[in-house]
Amino acid sequence: MTPSDLAQLLRGTAAGVLTDRGLDASVLPETLTVERPRNPEHGDYATNVAMQVAKKVGVNPRELATWLAEALTAADGIDSAEVAGPGFLNIRLAADAQGAIVAKVLAEGAAYGNGRDLANTRINLEFVSANPTGPIHLGGTRWAAVGDALGRILTAQGGEVTREYYFNDHGAQIDRFTRSLIASALGQPAPEDGYAGGYIVDIASSVLEQRPDALELPEDERHETFRSIGVDLMFAHIKRTLHEFGVDFDVYFHENSLFESGAVDKAVETLKASGNLYFEDGAWWLKSTDYGDDKDRVVIKSDGNAAYIAGDIAYFQDKRSRGFDLCIYMLGADHHGYIARLKAAAAAFGDDPDTVEVMIGQMVNLVRGGEAVKMSKRAGTVITLDDLVEAIGVDAARYSLVRSSVDQSIDIDLELWASTTNENPVYYVQYAHARLSSIARNAADLGLTTEGADFALLTHEREGDLIRTLGEYPRVLAKAAELREPHRVARYLEELAGTYHRFYDACRILPQGDEEAGPLHTARLALCAAARQVLANGLGLLGVTAPERM
Repeated sequence: MTPSDLAQLLRGTAAGVLTDRGLDASVLPETLTVERPRNPEHGDYATNVAMQVAKKVGVNPRELATWLAEALTAADGIDSAEVAGPGFLNIRLAADAQGAIVAKVLAEGAAYGNGRDLANTRINLEFVSANPTGPIHLGGTRWAAVGDALGRILTAQGGEVTREYYFNDHGAQIDRFTRSLIASALGQPAPEDGYAGGYIVDIASSVLEQRPDALELPEDERHETFRSIGVDLMFAHIKRTLHEFGVDFDVYFHENSLFESGAVDKAVETLKASGNLYFEDGAWWLKSTDYGDDKDRVVIKSDGNAAYIAGDIAYFQDKRSRGFDLCIYMLGADHHGYIARLKAAAAAFGDDPDTVEVMIGQMVNLVRGGEAVKMSKRAGTVITLDDLVEAIGVDAARYSLVRSSVDQSIDIDLELWASTTNENPVYYVQYAHARLSSIARNAADLGLTTEGADFALLTHEREGDLIRTLGEYPRVLAKAAELREPHRVARYLEELAGTYHRFYDACRILPQGDEEAGPLHTARLALCAAARQVLANGLGLLGVTAPERM
């Protein structure tokens, strides 16, 4: 019996208790909350439902809790239900009901924990979206790890997720990038506002390999040659680096296509026609303050050119025209203003602002030996995805970036995350999976299987802790999807690994020496198989490997 199963049983029991006494059962919440008490002596689960609804039906909370306890105790799968304090209810599951969680994990395998909360919901998930002027920096790397993990989690809840990368290969940044390439090819220093680093030298050399005559071309043609070839080479590097990091995209969306297709003009005319754009001081303004923004935004500047928000507005409308029910934007720490303006743009089109969600990611810092790491060997000025992976590997890089809430700045201690100690969170979780894999191999060598396991034998305190932790996984995954917080999965895996290690220390799993294998060995082996499955499922959602050996 998982926590959700218990919650359903509790609601049905409470409805019956209230109805039998002529009380209004409609006051019950749709979903009742059951929690694992901090003190295991208080039972396997606890609920405050009696305290929630007693006043609404005009009875004493403790009296209602007593009625519930009596009814629950008679239910299948419940060992005991006791009233505590002013009306809390502490519940213990029967061993076979608790053990059914193990059977459920083994039966569902890789699908255990998945849900249908987002079924038939088409989600556009835009993340990274760095322009091709240099390698992916640490901020983009965080979004690569978090965005990919979030996409997997949303998919596990039934969402139809499209991963999208939005970029521009024109504009001021690309112009500075191009001039930097030309300066390098000429053997000159980078322009004052340009880009430096080994990658600029490499790309400039590659441009000349493809077009040996590039420097001899007329200035405009030379600029375009270095721009087009250089951008292609840089973007190829970005895609390759992300792929090696385990991140791939379904759609690469070109910002300039919005202007070339007339989508920006169409969006502007739509807003003018609806009265949501007004003309003042020679410019066209969006009435964004009418929809919660702190100020109105210029869409078409006084010189007739589109402001940056014009592309954002057209891009949102394009996403909705492609049938997406939800558009999630994952942006950097300097983009807080985008939350209100994008929601305002949606509202101005007559759309629901809740179809737009903007996640803001905070800074990432690298630390080695207590000192901040400030310089990249290849990029020259910023730390890149390549630098992080080179220092600690893909698994540790992804896990270190995912395990904290995105609204928190994080310091990544390179020595800690490269270590093979229990202080390293990813090592701690992966080692639990490797240890479980070793047990499975040893069991196979002994000819032991999980067939016919009697889960009612799993009555040890540590066994119960592990089973209940496994039972929490579907709820953790659903909450991670609902709140867009992949770090909940990482923290859960650390809890599960710790609970498993404590179980391993207290409960012998396989027979030793000449000892005959018995039913308890089989039951514990099945419990280990379930723990291994859930660890693998969770690590997979984070894009981290589940090693068989370490």
